[in-house]
Amino acid sequence: MKIICDGADLSDAVLKVSKGTSNKTTNPILEGIKVVAEEDFVTLSATDLELSIEKTIRGMVQIEGEMVVPGKFFCEYIKKLNNEQIELNVDEKNLLSIKYTDSVGKIQCLNAVEFPRIAQVEDSSYFEMKEKDLKSLIAKSIYAVATEDVRPILKGVKLEITNEQVTAVALDGYRLAVVKKPVVSTNAEFSCIVPARSLNEISKLLGDEDKIIKVNVGRNFLMVDIDNTKLTTRLLEGDFINYNQIIPSDFSTNVVLNKDQLLDALERASLLSRVDRNNLVKFEISDKVMILSSKSEIGDIKENITISLKGNDLTIAFNARYFTEALRAITDEFLQLKFTSAVSPCIITSNDSDEFLYLILPVRIMN
Repeated sequence: MKIICDGADLSDAVLKVSKGTSNKTTNPILEGIKVVAEEDFVTLSATDLELSIEKTIRGMVQIEGEMVVPGKFFCEYIKKLNNEQIELNVDEKNLLSIKYTDSVGKIQCLNAVEFPRIAQVEDSSYFEMKEKDLKSLIAKSIYAVATEDVRPILKGVKLEITNEQVTAVALDGYRLAVVKKPVVSTNAEFSCIVPARSLNEISKLLGDEDKIIKVNVGRNFLMVDIDNTKLTTRLLEGDFINYNQIIPSDFSTNVVLNKDQLLDALERASLLSRVDRNNLVKFEISDKVMILSSKSEIGDIKENITISLKGNDLTIAFNARYFTEALRAITDEFLQLKFTSAVSPCIITSNDSDEFLYLILPVRIMN
């Protein structure tokens, strides 16, 4: 194989696909990046058997062929050459020569025959939506995904697709995120559970444009192709929690307030709570004010926020991290906080739409 390509194009492609390599494996081939040269195109791919990423760039292909290079080293090497024209040449001993300006580097390649076949999503269901809506859907839900292995199904986001919208659902046992965005079109109504890691990598490929993105979903895999970068992920299998059963429908305390004021006050109040590592902040709601307070051995902090209150006064406490992560995902100016009691979940919604619903469990406190 012999190809000549632009260093910036190659560096960008290597950086993207390297996210699909495996860092925890006994199989060296899964740490590698496969490079295939055909006609006027060079396709790079990597997989850890759960997530696969492929990127195609243009190149001057003088001799067609394929190789698998050590992923981490190749990535670090090529990103230092993004201003150069690069020649890649593999000899009969599977030794890769990387030529640029008057210099040359050599890498021993792996056997391309051993590289796993990347799954193709055929005869699939699909949905289409605006690029910026898909990016927002992921950003506003993924923070609530479980990170522990106790319940593997909760390490993914459930996508529910109807003719009108996509609903993303994530929860970890302490909080819940439900986010809705419109679809442009779909050929079926269905649902699937996508690993959070894969959604995070998809999000990195997305911009804030109105361009339409097509998401293909097969029996066990989801695939999206964005600007000649194809990401394929294995779906999680199992029964997701019936989240509708845990969302309260009746509330005795309803608060409307400015999101940024709440976030700023909560971050300041949580400074002390992090000292004691309990991360607990108390909310005291009454009349037109909500007081956030925290204590530790070195002092205490109280923050007053002006609110609009309907219903009963209430004192309740939360893990500040769960609350701040939810608030950081929100772009609305004003929010509604809905409460039932000091031991019941808090519901956070927009004051203007039903685009999202966040649920956070409280922490019991002594009177």
